[in-house]
Amino acid sequence: MRLSVHLSRSVRRPLAAIGAVILIGGALTDSGSAGASSPGEGTVSDTSTSVSWTGGPFAAPNVTGNALGTPDCSAPQSCDDYTLHVSTPAGYGGTHSLKVDVSWAQSAADFDVYVLDQAGNVVGQAASSADPEQVVLPPTTGTYTVRVVPFLPLAQTYTAKASLVDQPAPPPPGTATPPGFAAYPAPQGLNKDVNNAGEPSIGSSWKTGATLFQSYLSTYKVMFDDSVSPAKATWSDVSATSANGCPQGGLASLDPILFTDHATGRTFESQLSGQDSLTCYTDDDGGSWHPSTGGGIPSGVDHQTIGGGPYSPNSVGALPTSSYPNAVYYCSQDIATAFCAASHDGGATFGPGVPTYSLLDCGGLHGHVKVAPDGTAYLPNKACGSNAALVVSKDGGTSWKVDPVPGSTPSDADPSVGVGANGTVYFGYVGSDGRPAIAVSHDQGATWTDQQPVGADLGIHNAVFPTMVAGDDDRATLAYIGTTKAGNYQSQTDFKDAEWHLYLATTYDGGKTWVSSDATPNDPVQRGSICTGGTTCGNDRNLLDFIDVTVDGTGHVEAAFADGCIDACVTDKTHNSDDGPADAQAAYATVARQSSGLGLFSAYDPQANLTLQKQSVAKKGNQFVATMTVANTGRAAASNVVVQVADGRTTVGRTTLASLAPGATTTVQLAWSATKGTHTFTGVVDPADLIAESNESDNKLVTTGTA
Repeated sequence: MRLSVHLSRSVRRPLAAIGAVILIGGALTDSGSAGASSPGEGTVSDTSTSVSWTGGPFAAPNVTGNALGTPDCSAPQSCDDYTLHVSTPAGYGGTHSLKVDVSWAQSAADFDVYVLDQAGNVVGQAASSADPEQVVLPPTTGTYTVRVVPFLPLAQTYTAKASLVDQPAPPPPGTATPPGFAAYPAPQGLNKDVNNAGEPSIGSSWKTGATLFQSYLSTYKVMFDDSVSPAKATWSDVSATSANGCPQGGLASLDPILFTDHATGRTFESQLSGQDSLTCYTDDDGGSWHPSTGGGIPSGVDHQTIGGGPYSPNSVGALPTSSYPNAVYYCSQDIATAFCAASHDGGATFGPGVPTYSLLDCGGLHGHVKVAPDGTAYLPNKACGSNAALVVSKDGGTSWKVDPVPGSTPSDADPSVGVGANGTVYFGYVGSDGRPAIAVSHDQGATWTDQQPVGADLGIHNAVFPTMVAGDDDRATLAYIGTTKAGNYQSQTDFKDAEWHLYLATTYDGGKTWVSSDATPNDPVQRGSICTGGTTCGNDRNLLDFIDVTVDGTGHVEAAFADGCIDACVTDKTHNSDDGPADAQAAYATVARQSSGLGLFSAYDPQANLTLQKQSVAKKGNQFVATMTVANTGRAAASNVVVQVADGRTTVGRTTLASLAPGATTTVQLAWSATKGTHTFTGVVDPADLIAESNESDNKLVTTGTA
């Protein structure tokens, strides 16, 4: 039976551990009855744009939201309600948002926020571990209840503010052509878990060209044949079992994860066991597996991640102890602290777990660890104070530093990081407004530039599961599941008609601009709501908590996702994840792979190939006339194509073609005064070699003639 429920994702701080958390903030004291919010109500409008209030102190935790999805407020002082009146003119929401912030002094404490409309429906919520919690909503006229819930109050008082704020103007989209994608579902019957692929991860071996896909206990190998278009995919089941060298394989899992070291081709598959993980690795794309100790001690009980890459020159006492050249990291989160352990023998064994952050620094869950070409290790976190953040180690995992990303906001989604070939860092996240966004750093996360939302060019209003990959330093892609429907995406009532697709945002200019692609335009990934509240979710928990993205050795972006809408759900809009049939609550193993456009490595960009196919020179009257057939046999257009002819050593004719499309052929004629004797005529396309071509050796023809 599958156990993957993500304890700390669904219950951010498990009830059994509340006592341990309290030790950080001090013992709970009897502060008497918590006071109601003061004042009890207020109004925001286009002329009076903010109101503030306070509540508390609170003594008793209210954790009923873990089991019920929304909290039970029947007990005295278990919730604190504030009545918020909103009055805005028509069209105001086009350029403004309603933002609710709730904060408190003791960082180890935790409050949750729910916003209810006049009918009692939850229209927005912030139930993470962030401080402050933030809800961003459309500023629709009406009366709302802002409900503050003391999840772990530690005798704290909260301060709240509701304000109408300007929406930043979305940046202009890039002018590059968005890449195209093709979806490759696993073949039916591959194994029994092919439709149990929630939380997939993906890796690519640049040595063999194999793509590895992990979900639950299954590892799949996918080979893509690019000699045909679209590429043909061949799937095989290479899961780790005792029969192929992994005694702990195929037993049980609380969390699956996979990591492939691009350079070495080594792939790790890891299954969370509640303390450390059951882990094996393969050097032959799943043909055989080898056991690993799984991680370091101490380690966390939840949401493990494995990553690796070159050693940092600043590593303290860290050198390879085997022939494997790269460092490997195992990171996981516990109740109050997250840990990362390093391996120096290729992941066979791991050293002790090193604290990366605690509840005093960050309350959010971390994403997947990535290692830069310079050996810097990055662990993204969704809530460190009022921002998402990057937790950075520059010394081989000996120490870690929290670097917030200014302008970012916490949300339910784990952020993700991709690192370019020269160290440029791309941080992808979903903000508290539900929209995907990206920030860029050129100094290992110390400062950030080009922070901006993406997806506006396709009308995206809500996103989940952001995941980031980079290639060349100026090229990167963010993949996410998104919808053009606005509102509370976790509402099963309001989001029955929502349609979600797999989207990808790509930059070719270092993050200054981004272009968007819909990888599943005719096949929704989900209909209805998507719950990111863990075990409190109902039927719409089928996609679980994340997806993954990678890049192959020739620059193709590959995204792994669980397709939640298959068969009849694809065309029948009445099927949805909330109360529909099984085809609308699926989790089918699928890879979306780039099929057109520029990839993430410019060395493999499509190029023109200009060739001078024919040349003939005839004497007409007192002139020579050269007739030249020029073709572009490459895969990219060529502009400003110069064609010239020389008579002996003297250039006698020259013209410029404005453009020549891939596969196009054209004929040009050049004329000049004829002189008597035997002549050598040399025709050349692109004589100054100004156009990058896939073949530079077929641009010239030499013919002879007499007059």
